[in-house]
Amino acid sequence: MKQTSTFFLKSAIILIGLTVTGLSIFGLPGLAAFSAVENPEFAYLKLPVLLGLYATEIPFFLALYQAYRLIQSIESGKAFTLEAANTLRMIKICAWVITGIYSAGALFLLLQGALHPGIAAAGLVIILASMTISIFSALLHEMLSHALEMNSDNELTI
Repeated sequence: MKQTSTFFLKSAIILIGLTVTGLSIFGLPGLAAFSAVENPEFAYLKLPVLLGLYATEIPFFLALYQAYRLIQSIESGKAFTLEAANTLRMIKICAWVITGIYSAGALFLLLQGALHPGIAAAGLVIILASMTISIFSALLHEMLSHALEMNSDNELTI
């Protein structure tokens, strides 16, 4: 049962990574070109928006890698270790970086007068999802750190 669920999680992480990679290679440039043709008054924003979207992929893929490492730790029976706590902390940091980049991008587009309601809604969903992931990973990090501290205290008293 444990191997099946971890295999499913690993497969989901790999599938998510491949989907985002495919969309960023094949979808984003075409979408940016289409948007520049349809809205020539905002065509100068094509490159900054693309760079901002590609910049968020760095922490995204780093967080995916950390999640994959965490699943491997769980599989090997090392879920309650300092390494797992550090992995959760790194996921939290990556989520906050993504939140910051999207917030700055939304502010930039708002100041340029180019923040379309659909873009704002999509950006808000990503910001809220990243904040939720960050808060959840911070909570798990604190719980795991506390459990490790209690385990250390118990080992010393015995």
